[in-house]
Amino acid sequence: MNADARFGPGHRILVTGGAGFVPSHLVDALIARGCTVVALDNFITGSKENVAHLLDEPRFTLVEADISDGLPAHHPAMVERFDAILHMASPASPTDFEKLPVEILRVGSVATLHLLDRAVADSARFLMASTSEAYGDPKEHPQRESYWGNVNPIGIRSVYDEAKRFAEAATMAYHRSHGLDTAIVRIFNTYGPRMRPDDGRAIPTFISQALRGEPITVHGTGNQTRSICYVSDLVHGILLLLDSRETGPINCGTEHEMSMRQLAETIVSLTGSSSEVTYITRSADDPEMRRPDLTLARELLGYEPAVTPEDGLRRTIEYFRERMV
Repeated sequence: MNADARFGPGHRILVTGGAGFVPSHLVDALIARGCTVVALDNFITGSKENVAHLLDEPRFTLVEADISDGLPAHHPAMVERFDAILHMASPASPTDFEKLPVEILRVGSVATLHLLDRAVADSARFLMASTSEAYGDPKEHPQRESYWGNVNPIGIRSVYDEAKRFAEAATMAYHRSHGLDTAIVRIFNTYGPRMRPDDGRAIPTFISQALRGEPITVHGTGNQTRSICYVSDLVHGILLLLDSRETGPINCGTEHEMSMRQLAETIVSLTGSSSEVTYITRSADDPEMRRPDLTLARELLGYEPAVTPEDGLRRTIEYFRERMV
């Protein structure tokens, strides 16, 4: 544990969406620090498998509940105050935007307000997981935190984009009006073990197709770019922000930018697959490019991503390969 860490042994942390892909890795890291962690999840996209290894850990509690309906106040794990609340809950893949639009809007709005009220009551640090989607289809590249974004407020992706933008606004309103200790992290494209193979995002889709020897389905021309961040780097950045006194928003990700065509070809090569890359209709409002400006993260947090795309993709491929046997 870092000697500068604010949160460690003796601290209670609430993580919403705690059985999800990124949050479950964050829960692991907090438990490793000596924290007591309560993970709250309704399993709409999260999986108990992601935290199954923690179920016998005395400092871990898994609570099944929908935070949009409010905190389950009478659950024993909710009675004692929290030192920090990490709001990580939300369906986040493109396929979720069509299937779960109202759920996404509710978890970004009413759930955020429920948690902010609890953070005020507990005098807890409140860290809100926002997204690079707050920048929409950006006219600025790379994207700085000062950029206000280019978001279609009524498009198919708007339920996620605007829910996160509302959550950011609510977080800052509580910071200003209540003096609440808050932080906002804008998360860029992240990948790694525990992703859902069917979640619709490029990396799990391409890996699953390559391992099955199926055509790799790239949207549009494949020239659109993303900067991909391995999950351990993201978790490291979130913990740096949690430990700091910074409010943000602060970008977290990597500058490893590649086109979707390059990503598909890299995955085919790393899997040793015979799959061919094919092209399908591009989804509406799909951003043309995405790369974070990490200046603030470096200067304010000392953040530096460490995992190369090749290493991260190899680890992720092995995770998927083991589950397809």
